[in-house]
Amino acid sequence: MNVHFVDTTFRDGSQSLWASGMRTGMMEAVAEIMDEVGFAAIEVPINGIYFKKIVRDLKEDPWNLLRMLGRKMPRTVKGCMAGGFILPFEPPPPREMVELYYARVAATGAFNRAQLTANTVDQIKRTFPWIIPAFRGLGVQVMLALSYTVSPRHTDDYYAQKTRELVAFKPDAIYVKDQGGLLTVDRVRTLLPAMMQNAAGVPIELHSHCTTGLAPLVYLEALQLGIRTLHTAVPPLAQGSSQPSVLNVVRNARLMGFSARVNEGLIEEAARQLTAIARQEELPIGAPLEYDSAQYIHQVPGGVISNLRHQLAEMRMQDQLDEVLEESVRVRKDLGYPIMITPLSQFVVTQAAINIATKERYKHVIDEVILFAQGVYGEDSGYTVMDQNLKDRLLSTQRAAELASRQTSNVTLQDLRTNFGGSDVSDEEFLLRYIMKGDQEIEAMRAAGRPKQYLNSALPLMTLIEELKRHEGVRYLSLQKGRNSLVLRNQSAA
Repeated sequence: MNVHFVDTTFRDGSQSLWASGMRTGMMEAVAEIMDEVGFAAIEVPINGIYFKKIVRDLKEDPWNLLRMLGRKMPRTVKGCMAGGFILPFEPPPPREMVELYYARVAATGAFNRAQLTANTVDQIKRTFPWIIPAFRGLGVQVMLALSYTVSPRHTDDYYAQKTRELVAFKPDAIYVKDQGGLLTVDRVRTLLPAMMQNAAGVPIELHSHCTTGLAPLVYLEALQLGIRTLHTAVPPLAQGSSQPSVLNVVRNARLMGFSARVNEGLIEEAARQLTAIARQEELPIGAPLEYDSAQYIHQVPGGVISNLRHQLAEMRMQDQLDEVLEESVRVRKDLGYPIMITPLSQFVVTQAAINIATKERYKHVIDEVILFAQGVYGEDSGYTVMDQNLKDRLLSTQRAAELASRQTSNVTLQDLRTNFGGSDVSDEEFLLRYIMKGDQEIEAMRAAGRPKQYLNSALPLMTLIEELKRHEGVRYLSLQKGRNSLVLRNQSAA
């Protein structure tokens, strides 16, 4: 009974604990080790929201990051959340542009597993019929996810029916995406069998977060129920609001009689190096969380909470996190209880934060909430049952009319290419300009220079030299092995 592991360290681990702040050099420091571990797949940051973060905040080139990952991890399947979009927060561009984007991403060598969420914005009807064949044409595995939430309509029968709908697309796997860490041991005992019985032999995977502290126990119960692929992370990017630690799950699985074909020694080495980087950069180190009933009330995913803390700190509102979460409960109710997953969860918490900051509910409304009211995000998003007074108010605004006219525009791929540089720029540059809405932030990224390098055990001499720089009183260092010797002198100390 072999257990397989999808690693989330570089993508969901970073999003959940470091506000997607994991740099190219951090990943590069451990990429070759991770490639040797034996993971079934490794998540990497490939969609447009990560591109924006990498360019705007990290001042690094996402295309170069992906090429590095493709080069350093050739053995392991690599994937990410994907779909019929480039930026999940915006109305999608022409299909041809979406297909071009994923073709260029696949060409980097860092994308051969697409993870598509099925039950949040009508993807089954709107995008699956054309984007899944496009991914197949690129040789990309297709994993279809059902987002888990707690509500009166999200019953076992609901998930059984959705599973049957997904089987028609012949996915390589189906997985439960518990983005809020809401699953309990009792809940999986009925949910997972209902899905497995309707999966027609398609493997079922499980992805959860430790936000309520229950995910490690839920994973072990899932193994007993027949699940054989679990999504985990490597410390220090495990636990907390991230996924369970692969080391913890592997050891417990073996005690239960399961086999796990991953190299724990290599995982521990990667964990040591990532922990050293975390301490060097003063980044959070994931730790087990206490059980938190509030998570079942606001249902904000761990990665969104991580980014929310970061954004509130920038707004000097870090002490108002609890107020924003409480307001997000009210906003979600107003919108008709959408599933709290990207992009809908971000819309809810952003509007909640604005409501708190302005001290008046809906004084300023983000475009995405207006689009939500217009039904842009689909029937499953809950817009049909949102508060009618709020819906009428939003749809009567001038901004709603402007956004509605934008939805009916017939912009073409050629139109967009002309707007963002024409035939003189490469596909990668064109796509990056589209994502960043111009080249200003791209130029700032390039002006920042090369990404910072994080030294590892593969560069012992460089590591030693960097450490010696911190000790100015050391005048010289002599190293000797057999007949070979090396003397390093500190000229400033002399």
